[in-house]
Amino acid sequence: MTETLFLTSADVDGLATPAEFVEAVRKGYRQYGEGAPAEPRTTLPNDDPAGFLTAYASVLPETGAMGGYMYTAGFGASDAWFLTPLFDAESGEPIALLDGASMNPFKTGATGAVGADELAREDATSAAIVGSGPQARGQLRALATVRDLETVWIYSPTKDHRESFAGEMDRRLDGSVAAVASAGAAVEGADIVVTATNASEPVFDGDLLEPGTHVTAMGQYDADKRELDTTTIEQATYVPDIRDRAFQDAGSFLYALEEGAIDEEHVHADLGDLVAGNAPGRESDEEITVFDSGGTGIETVAGAYLLYEKAREEGLGRPIDVAPGSEALTGE
Repeated sequence: MTETLFLTSADVDGLATPAEFVEAVRKGYRQYGEGAPAEPRTTLPNDDPAGFLTAYASVLPETGAMGGYMYTAGFGASDAWFLTPLFDAESGEPIALLDGASMNPFKTGATGAVGADELAREDATSAAIVGSGPQARGQLRALATVRDLETVWIYSPTKDHRESFAGEMDRRLDGSVAAVASAGAAVEGADIVVTATNASEPVFDGDLLEPGTHVTAMGQYDADKRELDTTTIEQATYVPDIRDRAFQDAGSFLYALEEGAIDEEHVHADLGDLVAGNAPGRESDEEITVFDSGGTGIETVAGAYLLYEKAREEGLGRPIDVAPGSEALTGE
């Protein structure tokens, strides 16, 4: 038997800061850029009851862990459930099983922040956040660890939601955070634009982007849906989290490709290439850049291992026994 630590969302909620998530995820993507294996998600849809099962994984040798997410959304319960198995990268033994719900916005936000750190102008001080849910919250809190944000504009379709979110973030962050009445009002003049929505159609007009703007899109990973219009993709230096994902479920990229506005060479590099120094990030102050983040096992394993180490230090979690194949595969 091997003792494996089970960690609930309550165990790990608030255990790590946004800045710690950012550094762990940055280290994970550097390993991926140096050759550590990771693959895009696999999603299995179901029609009745409507829902889907998704899984993705990675191996991070330097971090010392491997694993990923397996989660469901929809089905009869009309909810989502996130489980993260974590294994030791050297022995292969299971070391933890996490209820991954509470870490989701923070590990995803950290990925957006790493992308922005590589691609946004160093002097960027203003941001637009389109969306006001947990993912938008994670994106903004992480972004504020890599850029000194003086002004943030928030837009989402529901007035109460955007105003409540803006008020919360205005109290939490050093800069000024305010709600605005349209996506265009948020985006126009912003140095950094973050989309964190469940929209099926573009959420702003790409013609509003000024030279030098960076865009992080993280709300859609569906070939038939997109947050960004073709204008945005066509004029931008385009970087996905994993290169292969651009051709699988990055709807904004695929729409632009289908419309003939770009070709397959429009993918500049992926995030691992930038962090590992295999490709340049931003090369001029006038360049418009896009980081397309759909979720990978890289940030999941990096974030989960960070929480696992902190939980062990704090004495959190409950040990469970897992039988190795040599004992459990009896053939009887």
